[in-house]
Amino acid sequence: MELFKNFPGVIQFIQSYIFWYPFLMSLFWIAGSVIFSNFQENEKHLNINKINWPKISILIPCYNEEETIKETIDNLSKLSYPSFEIIAVNDGSKDSTEKILIELADKYECLRVISCRENKGKANALHIAAHASTSEYLLCIDSDALLSDKAPYYLINHFIENGERVGAVTGNPRIRNRDTLISKLQLVEYASIIGCIKRTQRVLGKVMTVSGVIVAFRKKALVDVGLWDRDMITEDIAVSWKLQKRFWDIRYEPRALCWMLVPETLQGIWKQRVRWAQGSQEVILRHYDIFKDYRQRRIWIIYIEQVLSILWSVLWLIMSIYFIFSAQDIKELLIWLSFNSFSMVLMSCIQLFLSLKYDSKYDNVFKYYIWAVWYPTVYWVVNVFVVISAIPKSIKSRIYGGYATWISPDRGMRSRSSL
Repeated sequence: MELFKNFPGVIQFIQSYIFWYPFLMSLFWIAGSVIFSNFQENEKHLNINKINWPKISILIPCYNEEETIKETIDNLSKLSYPSFEIIAVNDGSKDSTEKILIELADKYECLRVISCRENKGKANALHIAAHASTSEYLLCIDSDALLSDKAPYYLINHFIENGERVGAVTGNPRIRNRDTLISKLQLVEYASIIGCIKRTQRVLGKVMTVSGVIVAFRKKALVDVGLWDRDMITEDIAVSWKLQKRFWDIRYEPRALCWMLVPETLQGIWKQRVRWAQGSQEVILRHYDIFKDYRQRRIWIIYIEQVLSILWSVLWLIMSIYFIFSAQDIKELLIWLSFNSFSMVLMSCIQLFLSLKYDSKYDNVFKYYIWAVWYPTVYWVVNVFVVISAIPKSIKSRIYGGYATWISPDRGMRSRSSL
């Protein structure tokens, strides 16, 4: 603490950074989402009957998914898409997932089941499914996902219309369980953070990650980059960077809806967010070499933003501890917290208003605007501790490597709201 007292300019600089970084990033995301929604968000009617749709392979990695897998495959079997196969990989499940899949394979001719004796991770399961697939286009979804009927059409249409350089198209995940406070908070976050960021990044021409819950790949592009990294905890983030480093284009299609379940316990959401943060940090540690190649310059800004975000979390924690132990009275500490909170709340409300407005075209989410008051506290503050917790995990993973095994995430209480 004496170090900061001896260098008051350092404190002032850190305070300015902590204040301005989220403020400016929020402005950046707002501007990007406005540009995307007004100039790139295609609302043109897709005439399904005029296109000769290619066969697709729907890949579903499963680990301990006995509560959700039947519903997911029942939903997929009813898709109107003219030609598809479903490949479900049971990755060493300890519950009755394998038994359910075998029963479903007898029921649905389009379903093929591959069962692994040992849990080797989601990326490895996708590797196996990709090798078993018989089509050029792979649609990867999670085992709790329910696709809208038009989603495959919207995704595959990008490969047809936009040329051979399109390597992946990510869809628009929507939340099914909306009855609890935690699920409502995530609904707000998916609209105001994830959707907003994806729109902005797509304007830049590069994205941080596809959505693992719903994404379509060109198999040739995946083969070109060696498929998914088996040693990375988030295979969706890792493969996004591999594709873009090889100059494959990744598109965002907000009309390709996919309904999913989200955690409804604090423990569940904590584990999920630490995993996401770890995956982002692993990518940063692995792909620092992009700065050696000027041709990669369009993705530099995504990399730098991730580094600045981690730095913000570390500095926020340091300054909070500093003020707690050095404040002359509680008033000084409250001024510090209020100074940072007000701007975040204000910008968050503006960002959320626009994001919910854009997303309400696909999902009736605008009525959840009242939950915006929770957003800055949950995202910015809790994210600090998520990022800090993930740092040692990502460093350990980078040093030791090995298969990134997984557990089935918290799917919530399965309480459904009408959609």
